[in-house]
Amino acid sequence: MDFVIPNLRHLRVFLEVAEQKSISKAAPRVFLSQPAITQALARLEDMLQTELFERRAEGMYPTASGDVWYNRVERCISCLLQGTREALRSGSSRTQSAQQMVSLLTTTQLKALVAVTEAENFSIASRAVGVSQSSLHRAARELEHLLQVPLFEKTSTGISATKAAQALARATKLAFSELYQGYSEVSALQFREVGKIVLGSMPLARTSILPEAIIRFSERHPDIDIQVVDAPYDDLLHHLRHGDLDFLIGALRFPPPVDDVLQEELLSPPLAIICRPAHPLLITASGDLALPTLNDLPRYPWVVPREGTPTRKAFEALFEQHDIKPPQRLVETSSQILIRELLRGSDRLTLISTHQIEHELNTGLLSVLPVTLEHTRRAIGITLRQNWQATPSQMQFLDILREQAAACRDL
Repeated sequence: MDFVIPNLRHLRVFLEVAEQKSISKAAPRVFLSQPAITQALARLEDMLQTELFERRAEGMYPTASGDVWYNRVERCISCLLQGTREALRSGSSRTQSAQQMVSLLTTTQLKALVAVTEAENFSIASRAVGVSQSSLHRAARELEHLLQVPLFEKTSTGISATKAAQALARATKLAFSELYQGYSEVSALQFREVGKIVLGSMPLARTSILPEAIIRFSERHPDIDIQVVDAPYDDLLHHLRHGDLDFLIGALRFPPPVDDVLQEELLSPPLAIICRPAHPLLITASGDLALPTLNDLPRYPWVVPREGTPTRKAFEALFEQHDIKPPQRLVETSSQILIRELLRGSDRLTLISTHQIEHELNTGLLSVLPVTLEHTRRAIGITLRQNWQATPSQMQFLDILREQAAACRDL
């Protein structure tokens, strides 16, 4: 995306002019001359490639693009205000309010804060943002002096970010995310599709819902890139809450692990015990002998997800609820390819949703072991930040996900 976070002072100028509907009335409120305000607005309009105001005899009125941009800038400043309040709580008593502090923050200072907080090293951070280490160090220290709150502490391995720095850095990333969203929305109004959708994906959605949704969305919006991030749930949740991801798709957690996310269930497929077609228990089930039972399962090695995941909890509950000693010879992995190959080459078993291995079942690579399972349905859905506001294109992608999930339920 060809978009650079603008000067925060220019954003504050834009808000003031929109609210006052006048450059002359806005000038004393932002402590700038009228020519300086006119220049700031011109830079924003040049960056967004559209007019933000309609100049009338009775005043300055936002255009359609101006209204969209106003919403996103206001949300951006609101994020910074909340983050500044959290950062100031850990500092000494002061006379200036968070509102006053936000009016003094600069884009350069906040970019430095985010870079150093994430890298925990000034040298690495300077390379990441493309500025000299001395410039980055100066910007970070200026911010620390402005807030009068410690932001970084020296450690034996480098530096670490204080709670104040972490709070403001997270708020900054969410604030900048709002501006990226606004740029995409304004561009769409000019019939220019720009930007990308960044989503976190978990195993239960990768084979049954997500591929078809991406194909359908890309046919309608070929110029919008889609980035799919595969990682453990805890990592994806962290990046979602910091604005790096737009939303998550996959297994839901009950109750939700934090109170600032929302979960929407799309479908709840049952889990099944899966094995290779020539597995001894499957051969027994197809002959004259009795069908396998839960008591037969611990005799064989298993492939299971890591501890703490919903499927792992379902695996453990499968035996605990029936007072059966669980299997001991375990391989832990979330890699579907590795799971498939381990099952195909041995007598290992696994507990997994049939939606995830639909292709392997249809082609005969794997088989379902006929063991009755109770209460093993897994909720698959979307996880969003509580106050997230989707762009129209993101909303269309979510609607396609919902439609695809409904189609899966009807199979």
